[in-house]
Amino acid sequence: MSFHNLHRLNASEALQLIRDDRISVEQYAKSLLNRIQERDDQVQAWAYLDPELVLSQARSLDSIPKEQRGPLHGLAVGVKDIMYTKDMPTEHNSPIYRSSFVQIDASPVMTLRKAGALIFGKTTTTEFASITVGSKTHNPHDYGRTPGGSSSGSGAAVADMQVPFALGTQTAGSIIRPGSFNGIFGFKPTWGAISREGVRFCSINLDTVGFYARSVQDLQLIADVFRLSDDEDPEPFTVRGAKFALCKTKVWPQAGPGTVQAMEKATELLRSAGAEVEELVLPEEFNKMQDLHAFMMGGDVRVAFLGEYTVAKDSLDDFMVRQVENASKMTRRDQLNALDTIASLRPKIDTIAGGYAAILTPSSPDEAPEGLGSTGSAVFNTMWTALHVPAINIPGFSGGNGLPVGLTLIAPRYKDRYLLNVSEEVGKIFKEGGWVSRL
Repeated sequence: MSFHNLHRLNASEALQLIRDDRISVEQYAKSLLNRIQERDDQVQAWAYLDPELVLSQARSLDSIPKEQRGPLHGLAVGVKDIMYTKDMPTEHNSPIYRSSFVQIDASPVMTLRKAGALIFGKTTTTEFASITVGSKTHNPHDYGRTPGGSSSGSGAAVADMQVPFALGTQTAGSIIRPGSFNGIFGFKPTWGAISREGVRFCSINLDTVGFYARSVQDLQLIADVFRLSDDEDPEPFTVRGAKFALCKTKVWPQAGPGTVQAMEKATELLRSAGAEVEELVLPEEFNKMQDLHAFMMGGDVRVAFLGEYTVAKDSLDDFMVRQVENASKMTRRDQLNALDTIASLRPKIDTIAGGYAAILTPSSPDEAPEGLGSTGSAVFNTMWTALHVPAINIPGFSGGNGLPVGLTLIAPRYKDRYLLNVSEEVGKIFKEGGWVSRL
């Protein structure tokens, strides 16, 4: 592979070349920067990127003696622009924080930097990662469509091979949905498994830091660095003989033809690989999860943005203004009922999911919708986010326009490493799902 094409490597491949002294971090960074230069007019995944800073950091990493290098030495990572970075502005896609420098790193950025990662730049987000009005970023597979979710820039940058992995966050569906729309792996760990210090969130009860990558092997690398661990080390996973649950959930009528076909094809592929697949209908008490998530999120947002509302109301999106003003007239009783009911359902979903290798469920209604005005619906994601379970989008399928459609695997809480092991094997099978990237 020529130095010009190094951007096509996944993180594990690039790391091996750097470790073997076959390429330098600077050479790798230059290839990524060339890719961005070629594609930025179309994709626009970056809220902030300084090529000189990138190359300076790359040269500094190259100067570190081998025995002192971290486990992610030289690997480029995009950081969602709601996370503090000590050498880059953090703007939250808000005029209130234009050119705002907070000279500390968020905890996830600290962890990555200490591990030797090359903090490449800040990826785009919707305003405060809280609204569904799209950012400037385009889906790399179809510039007329959204890349999805508030983690739009992170998903698009990884899919377009501008960086091998990136940080995102999920409050409703902003890791899983962009994973589906962009045809990559999007991993939302168990809520609370990763520190959120220095990350500007809108919901203390929902927001979770997660990751994008183009392979599960890369997600395993980053999971090691963040010390994700289960109580018991998971055994190697084999699909043959495993039992999966096919869970359409109450909102299945909102599934489009791409997702319907993906679920059918996934079932066929798993069974052909020797797995058992049975349909799971959750108990009726889970049917109100959409409303309960909305109450929980609404109560949190009402508090989270009171400061900005107080000093700069006219600079906030109308959605956030309405949330702070409680335009829906949500009562504290509604909020408490949501908190308590969801809390009671979490151990129940752990028990249900524990009876299967994993739960298979939709990631999105269909392919990415046309236009940038909306990031798409999170209707298939909110329940799992509120239940705090780990979730991962597995790519492999396509819709009517040949654009990616992914499916989600779910496991019980704090079975993150187990879920990654399952996902690695299932991902190999889903490669036969019919979607092929043209990038």
